[in-house]
Amino acid sequence: MSEAPTPAIQVLERAFALLDVLARHADPIPLKALAEATGLHPSTAHRILNDLTLGRYVDRPEPGSYRLGMRLLELGNLVKARLDVRDAALDSMRELHKLTHQPVNLSVRQGDEIVYIERTYSERSGMQVVRAVGGRAPLHLTSVGKLFLAHDEPARVRAYATRTGLAGHTRNSITDLPRLERELATVRARGVSRDEEELELGVRCMAAGIFDDQGKLVAGLSISAPSDRLEEGWEPKLRDTAAAISAALGYRA
Repeated sequence: MSEAPTPAIQVLERAFALLDVLARHADPIPLKALAEATGLHPSTAHRILNDLTLGRYVDRPEPGSYRLGMRLLELGNLVKARLDVRDAALDSMRELHKLTHQPVNLSVRQGDEIVYIERTYSERSGMQVVRAVGGRAPLHLTSVGKLFLAHDEPARVRAYATRTGLAGHTRNSITDLPRLERELATVRARGVSRDEEELELGVRCMAAGIFDDQGKLVAGLSISAPSDRLEEGWEPKLRDTAAAISAALGYRA
């Protein structure tokens, strides 16, 4: 394994080392302990920490001890606000499409429906129906929608069933609450959900969830294929791709 590159400016390398040590501790750390942990002379560590304190990257709650500063929180919130799940997902979606040659969809929840916000596909897929970006579908009839329902409290699932009446689109649609609840339990156990021709006859899907830095389910990644072309071997790659996108959004399992 190749070593990680080091900063060209030595003082930055030392500042990064101090910040990394501070990040590993919830409580303020004495200067002596910081110097020992980083291998820096105490006077060198002190000078760097003073500069970091001026920039609010480090706080000094009491003389001689340090902790991470609020400026890092402010910058972190800016980064988070600028992260876009579509931007984070697009390259990975293209790679998954190259592997499967089938449509790969990115969807989010809006109320009682999922909304397709990105899709990669080609004419080679053989799909009769390709839902456009911006298209919508009921939660209980789609693989991604089931992911979101599986993360809801039971009372919210029951309320969803009451509001929507669990209307079906095909003979395979789940249209009664007990069956839906059993399906959602399976989704929670597997971590992957399926649509077995429940939205469209002749089309099957599998989906995995995408999570943000707070562990919240924010989107679903799915593969759609003609019923006889959906391959079980795609599931591990689907999981890995969704996990990589989640990591890009700051999620840590």
